[in-house]
Amino acid sequence: MEVERVFIGAGCNRIVNNVSWGASGLVSFGTQNGVAIFCPKTAQILTTLPGHKASVNCTHWLPSNKFSFMATKLKQHYLLSGDANGCIILWELSLPDKNWKYILQLPESHKKGVTCISGIMISQTDAMFASSSSDGTVHVWELIFPSMSGGDCKLSLLQSFSAGTKPMVAVSLAKLPGNNGRIVIALGGLDNKIHLFCGERTGQFVRACELKGHTDWIRSLDFSLPINSNGETNNLLLVSSSQDRGIRIWKMVLQSSSVERSQEFSLTSFIKGPIFKAGSMSYQISLESLLIGHEDWVYSVEWQPPLSVDGIECEQPLSILSASMDKTMMIWQPEKTTGIWMNVVIVGELGHCALGFYGGHWSPNGDSILAHGYGGSFHLWRNVGFDCDNWKPQKVPSGHFAAVSDISWAKSGQYLLSVSHDQTTRVFATWLDELHSTNEGAWHEVARPQVHGHDINCVTIIKGKGNHRFVCGSEEKVARVFEAPLSFLKTLNHACLDKYSSPDDDVQTNLQILGANMSALGLSQKPIYVNATTEISERTTNEGMDTLETIPEAVPVEFTEPPIEEQLVWHTLWPETHKLYGHGNELFSLCSDHVGKIVASSCKAQSASVADIWLWQVGSWKAVGRLQAHSLTVSQMEFSYDDKYLLAVSRDRHFSVFSIEQTTASNEISYGLVAKQEGHKRIIWTCSWNPLGHEFATGSRDKTVKIWGIEENSSSVKLLVALPQFSSSVTALSWASIDNEKRDEGILAVGMENGLIELWRTSISRTENGIGSAKSATSVVALRFDPFVCNVSSVNRLAWRNSEMDMDSRTMELASCGDDHTVRVFRINLL
Repeated sequence: MEVERVFIGAGCNRIVNNVSWGASGLVSFGTQNGVAIFCPKTAQILTTLPGHKASVNCTHWLPSNKFSFMATKLKQHYLLSGDANGCIILWELSLPDKNWKYILQLPESHKKGVTCISGIMISQTDAMFASSSSDGTVHVWELIFPSMSGGDCKLSLLQSFSAGTKPMVAVSLAKLPGNNGRIVIALGGLDNKIHLFCGERTGQFVRACELKGHTDWIRSLDFSLPINSNGETNNLLLVSSSQDRGIRIWKMVLQSSSVERSQEFSLTSFIKGPIFKAGSMSYQISLESLLIGHEDWVYSVEWQPPLSVDGIECEQPLSILSASMDKTMMIWQPEKTTGIWMNVVIVGELGHCALGFYGGHWSPNGDSILAHGYGGSFHLWRNVGFDCDNWKPQKVPSGHFAAVSDISWAKSGQYLLSVSHDQTTRVFATWLDELHSTNEGAWHEVARPQVHGHDINCVTIIKGKGNHRFVCGSEEKVARVFEAPLSFLKTLNHACLDKYSSPDDDVQTNLQILGANMSALGLSQKPIYVNATTEISERTTNEGMDTLETIPEAVPVEFTEPPIEEQLVWHTLWPETHKLYGHGNELFSLCSDHVGKIVASSCKAQSASVADIWLWQVGSWKAVGRLQAHSLTVSQMEFSYDDKYLLAVSRDRHFSVFSIEQTTASNEISYGLVAKQEGHKRIIWTCSWNPLGHEFATGSRDKTVKIWGIEENSSSVKLLVALPQFSSSVTALSWASIDNEKRDEGILAVGMENGLIELWRTSISRTENGIGSAKSATSVVALRFDPFVCNVSSVNRLAWRNSEMDMDSRTMELASCGDDHTVRVFRINLL
């Protein structure tokens, strides 16, 4: 077997300085404790880099977008990532083969979380970078790239120093004009001042001066490249932004050597600002401009990357991108006649979305701008105008910004549904293009059915005939039932181009519900009916301003191409049709049978009286049974593929098997406990049935997986095989069968707490006639996934796209989700 990564969906950590756009054209960002890399051209996440033990706070490319003119001949690009523990890791990307390599963890780590990393290219093979931390220290490093491919980097710590009594959260470096080889570092943070330090290439940075003016925390600093004026590059510009909503541009001018020392303290120089010395040269600082336009904290400012001419000369455009919590990004440029800085482009204003932007970044060639927001989302605009600016939104990758707790495939595999502690439910699907309908299509988020008021723990899609429905459970005692509206069914047809539709689906195409509205508290989503859309538009125009009680009506939309973030949030909600009351604590696990008639649910429990499994009848949504067997939380449940048995595993280290019988005539359900047994020495986290028989696997915190079989006649359970001990707690299992003549082969996918995934080939031998209970089982490891492909932290759920595989196709698809905020789809090729 071999594995191929098909899709990664992930949201961005909600922190400033987390995103970096490199000269390679790729964007890096932290997603929990992983570093994700995405390609803006394809709107796909390419990979995640494992290595950090804590949440990733910041990333920085060497060379970054500012130095793309120096990177035309570079085969290797480097990435720095810093986390909340103070650890910084250096990675290498080989451009020819697109391979990533973990180089090293920086030997001098900070005592607390890294707040910012910023670097500059001294030459094509030499870079300097500085890192700041909540512990108040700043580390300055030199990195020398290998002269030939396959060589080693040389990394050396030049200096560590403290800039002040309070932590610094913004750093920028620049070469001072005048070609004297001196470097200036600007630091900004919680004391509202900009601290300038000067030093030589070898280190020994000393305090040059302080710049005062901002009245709140300084959030972002960025040096331009030296500005060409009157044929000389004697000017350097520094832009700063703050929580005082203002942006300031500071100008550093190289003083001519004829300036008398007595003039340094004259009235004119006092008005202009401080003068600092770097070696034999002096630099005059003045406030060039104060930019006022944002209505909230300005989290980031960045100069447009220089334009290169034949990779040699470069010109710094006078253009600044700012991103703010007021949900806008602005581009500022000086007017040609007066020189007054004005905001010439404003994008954003996301209407009803959550809080605004944590940062904004230019593409290396300056034709695109990217923002990352409070909801872990990306927002990309590209300038598509020829003669004048015309910024249009573009597709970007999306995903959850908190742990993804559960996933479920649609009944015929058209899409994957995921739920998360970020309080959203999301639908991911391949979007097929009509021009290339033979291709597989690229994965995108196509709907966000639920935006909830609680962290969501579990979900199950109801199989069987009828419309698309799912049940989810969260940090409340209620399970909620959602049904797909007409707008989603039409969008799904565009996405799949009817590839998966079949006459057996019996989906209601004459639905009267077009979409759903969010309530004021985000707890219950009311339906919008087809004939009500005209009333909505009339009502919203008449009522005018919104109040807290009346959130503006959503407008359900049928999409003909993958929706972007603003559309997902507001136009793809599903109506909630039922609430299931009964549990005493927050819901923890859900499952449904394969004919779509029963849903089973469990909740968090500390005693046997609360640990009941409730059975609900689909349609009437009445409670039709309470199964008692466990004394602590039931962690996972699953129906056997013929729906005769319900398997449950629990934190009390036991598993239980119940027989379930449904009489079609009276719709009555009878059930009974077949077996209850202590299966492991620690919590049993997960279980999965063999699709071809009454065998099941259990996985536990004791790092073991065991395969059990039900004795058909005696109604008892016997252990068939115990797999060798794994490297970490087993947190997810999913069993699929391989359809061949033997009829007893399968693949068991095993997910672990450390994020790794393994596939084991199983073989069940039965009694002589080939039917009935299993005599024995064997299992051998077939494939261990590469860590660069796997989840970066605990795998919460694994799910095969179809449990049975036709041998003719030779490929299967496996989905995973985990604490690293990601949803992943893998293609398994049988060689």
